Amino acid sequence: MQLYESQEIKVYNSLTGKKEVFKPINEGHIGMYVCGPTVYSNVHLGNCRTFMSFDMIFRYFRHLGYKVRYVRNITDAGHLVDDAEDGEDKIAKKARLEKLEPMEVVQRYTVDFHNILEKFNFLPPSIEPTATGHIIEQIEIIKDILEKGFAYETNGSVYFDVAKFNQEHEYGKLSGRKLEDMIANTRDLAAQDDKHNPQDFALWKKAEPQHIMRWPSPWGDGFPGWHLECTAMSTKYLGETFDIHGGGMDLKFPHHECEIAQAEACNGKSPVNYWLHANMLTLNGRKMAKSTGNSILPGEIFSGENEILSKPFSPSMVRFFMMQAHYTSILDMSNDALLASEKGFNKLMEAINSLKSLNTGKTTDFDIADWKTSCYAAMNDDFNSPILIAKLFDAVKHINLIKEGSESITLEDKLELENTLHGLVFDVLGLENKSSSDAHTEKLGGVVELLIELRKAARENKDFATSDQIRDQLAALGIQLKDGKEGTTYSL
Repeated sequence: MQLYESQEIKVYNSLTGKKEVFKPINEGHIGMYVCGPTVYSNVHLGNCRTFMSFDMIFRYFRHLGYKVRYVRNITDAGHLVDDAEDGEDKIAKKARLEKLEPMEVVQRYTVDFHNILEKFNFLPPSIEPTATGHIIEQIEIIKDILEKGFAYETNGSVYFDVAKFNQEHEYGKLSGRKLEDMIANTRDLAAQDDKHNPQDFALWKKAEPQHIMRWPSPWGDGFPGWHLECTAMSTKYLGETFDIHGGGMDLKFPHHECEIAQAEACNGKSPVNYWLHANMLTLNGRKMAKSTGNSILPGEIFSGENEILSKPFSPSMVRFFMMQAHYTSILDMSNDALLASEKGFNKLMEAINSLKSLNTGKTTDFDIADWKTSCYAAMNDDFNSPILIAKLFDAVKHINLIKEGSESITLEDKLELENTLHGLVFDVLGLENKSSSDAHTEKLGGVVELLIELRKAARENKDFATSDQIRDQLAALGIQLKDGKEGTTYSL
């Protein structure tokens, strides 16, 4: 018997706007698709949070014994700047600015994406298809949609006819938007391009002479629409209807709305049973944006080479911080929040590390069975990781009481507690235990912080010789100090 047979999972379905009991199409098997990155720059921390949420969900399903086919794509063509219908491809623009081949840009940032996710201890997806690897499938879908009368060709481009589709289906059902309202709000723009209506979206775009990324098609040289790529890849590997489609909240409209329309136009049925959307990450209470300087990359958090945080933080600790908020909630990152989270993370790992050395007795004061049930109840309630973490700290409290001799535990219960903690902390949340090298790094960090304080005191006393000596000798050891408005930071 698999563990999932005794668990009832409820998920918040964006399509219906309510929590529903999760029932896979095929018992014991789950098909899940998540929109992956557009690889034209270093992976954004907000995107990492979205992918981390679905990595945790993937891990939980596997932990319960489900066989999961998890498909997460790479968008390496067709995604236009500002998510617009016209303009330049994001990858082509980067290639032009850096005087590179587009596939050089794709390779560089795909490698960065994988490296960062590996540091965060992500499990690889079952399949990671690329948009450029599925041009033929996309052309075939366009032919099908044209044949069924839900698209039209104009000057070498093919557009999806939203108004025609809406006569038989419901465009806007995921985002809650009404086509009539959208048309009323954009009526003046109707004649500005080749589209019948401003709401119509591109299935295939004609490539202008200067456009680098282009492929032959029945309608001339061009490139696929961004929305079409995900429809082609998800249905190819998961079927016409599959269990879960995930992504960031910002993709709900128009991207996911258009995916639904394309799939229904082809197959006459809804492509996905459960739509799951992860919320955004903010920094110091504001939206992350490079233009305002309110931005930080994952690598800059790990190295400490930034002007926002006071010290480096390990990938696993940052993962723990992100798991402390529900995936559908906005999470604000700040130096204080990370420092507080680090204390909790260390406390949790210390408790787990002390499990093996716990003394056992004839009785148990901690009800392991009830506690374990409450842990799974948290995860079964739309993958509520913050409630799970609160339950984990209930166990930490009892472990510390057992260490002090205030409580006792039997050998059988100790093994059950150890197995459950390892399963939930490492297998499900994806955290990693601190190694001896991590401990040495932390101790070294403490020494560097002490030297920074001594240097600060020397500077305040105008003892610049000592101040410079501390800085230069640390630099000789490969430790760089960086003075900023918020104080001095360092990188190892």
